[in-house]
Amino acid sequence: MTTTTKRPMTLGRTALATAMRLPLLLPLLLSWLLPPGPVHAAPVEPPVLAEAVAAGALPPMAARLPAVPRVIDLAARDRETGRPGGQLDTLMGSAKDIRLMTVYGYSRLMGYDTAFRLVPDILRDVTVEDGRVFTLHLRPGHRWSDGHPFTTRDFLYWWEDMANHPLISPSGPPPEMMPHGTAPEVEALDAVTIRYTWDKPNPLFLPALAAARPLEIVRPAHYLRRFHADHADPAVLERRVRDGQYRDWRALHYEMDRWYRNTNPARPSLDPWVNTTEPPAQRFVFRRNPYFHRVDPTGQQLPYIDSVVITITDPKLVPARVGAGEMTLQARYLDFANFTFLRAAEGRNGTHVMLWREGKGASVALYPNLTTNDRVWRAVLRQADFRRALSLAIDRREINQVVFFGLGQETNNTMLRDSPLHNSRNEILYTRRDVEAANVLLDSLGHTARDSQGIRLLPDGRPMDLIVEEDGESIERLDALRLIKDQWRRIGVRMFIRTFSREVLKRRVYTGSPLMVAAGGLNNALATAIMPPNELVPISQDMWQWSAWGQYRETRGAAGEPVDLPEVKRLMALYDAWMLSDSEARQAEIWSEILAIHADQQFSIGILAGGMQPVVRALALRNVPEEALYNWNPGAHFGIHGMDTFFLAREPDRAGD
Repeated sequence: MTTTTKRPMTLGRTALATAMRLPLLLPLLLSWLLPPGPVHAAPVEPPVLAEAVAAGALPPMAARLPAVPRVIDLAARDRETGRPGGQLDTLMGSAKDIRLMTVYGYSRLMGYDTAFRLVPDILRDVTVEDGRVFTLHLRPGHRWSDGHPFTTRDFLYWWEDMANHPLISPSGPPPEMMPHGTAPEVEALDAVTIRYTWDKPNPLFLPALAAARPLEIVRPAHYLRRFHADHADPAVLERRVRDGQYRDWRALHYEMDRWYRNTNPARPSLDPWVNTTEPPAQRFVFRRNPYFHRVDPTGQQLPYIDSVVITITDPKLVPARVGAGEMTLQARYLDFANFTFLRAAEGRNGTHVMLWREGKGASVALYPNLTTNDRVWRAVLRQADFRRALSLAIDRREINQVVFFGLGQETNNTMLRDSPLHNSRNEILYTRRDVEAANVLLDSLGHTARDSQGIRLLPDGRPMDLIVEEDGESIERLDALRLIKDQWRRIGVRMFIRTFSREVLKRRVYTGSPLMVAAGGLNNALATAIMPPNELVPISQDMWQWSAWGQYRETRGAAGEPVDLPEVKRLMALYDAWMLSDSEARQAEIWSEILAIHADQQFSIGILAGGMQPVVRALALRNVPEEALYNWNPGAHFGIHGMDTFFLAREPDRAGD
């Protein structure tokens, strides 16, 4: 399929260049024009930067902050005013994990608050008309971490020189920018105002900007232009490509631009902490961004903590090192199985152990592969009553008590009770153990023949040996599967468990090999109506239960298989209706029907939800919530809880006593 993309309209570069001079004067001008805000009149300089400011190497804080910084309401979060300074230590199992600092810092154009409402963050404001016209207002005087003005030119660079460049983006802009196959009209109205206009509503846009790994529609143009063939001196660029042993200038540009991965310390950032360590390394130091745009109500610039140090270690050693107190804050590479050990160690190592609730739809879920290559099993797994029987045969209470010490919620893989989309019926449908009802369902489907061991037979005479594949990353999931294996024997289904690495398992799913996959549940079980129901509809091949259908949608029919199950066709129609809706009420109605279909059809079989994530902090670290949700998206793990407001007190508290 060929798609014709309308060339975006933009403010001319010459006219824009004139407008770009304005941000240098805006902080001073706006200090006269804008009404006084809640920021303290004479904010205190972070002590670690005072020497550089006194020496003239760094402007004073009043000149570094945007004219209208974002003021974080600590009282609303039940936080105390912190003091700047100190170093936060954490452990990671691989150098690639330094990307999590981009997640934890959670500096986004738009972000979610702890009630999962979208609020401007880097942006000062956003206005939306008819769900299709988005006008983004920047904070005048905002600067990149190197002090260069952050303006709409940085948005235009990404749109014109990257997203629509045939070499950098051969397939064109990302899907969130072309939700209905056409690109938006993009207009830089001035240095601090940019507008995106689509022909139809684009409900993907703002949630994508707020994601844990967000849609990146902005780049530091002043830095990246030197690596772009359309802007750089050809001879200089050729020398950089040659000296760096890159394949071409595009590869060089890509490597210099890796904001999310944090692998280029020279690249300017808008994050609270900026990497200063060139990889490869075993110890990475992230230092405070002196131009960060957030402040506390007293005018102190955030983040409070001066530096975050990541030490790379063997993942298997992380729990032991945390137990020895070798960190300030840690959740990564800890799981519920470590909780007892960590709690026993906290009294002697200066730490405090908390349990945060996971935000997944299920800690353990089963995904029948409805597009598996095995045609016989495919036909069986597509029988809704077969999937319902599997669910009814599971003793969730036993699994909860044995594996999760009774702390889990015996539920389907659906919205958690914290979500406004939660429905009690969806939560419990087919979750109460009833072996007799499960056997009746299987018999009614004609699966009555059994072998000498009591295992039911498939239509081609093979025993119902159901191989469940998983990635081996969760001890609790494996323990749960072993219990389910015994429980399914009572209905004549024999389970085998096979473990692969996550990468291999994904490749197998893409090729249609698995019959069933065991994994975590919905990544976002805290959704609101404005968030896209992407995980519940086959729109991507990266989905356990219907990869081939998702691939067909993703490639617009070039690969995969078209949906041929009526209930899934209905899901697709509902998703398309959601994509065209600019009414939150209508979006909520669509979500409600999608979730009801999933619960009834058991497209995924949830076992338990409400898993607990150990979070360990040093006793001196303050403003870390005692109880919270630990979730990837929305949430960004620590990000939504304001890691930039965490601080180190002079005296540790006694939370662990």
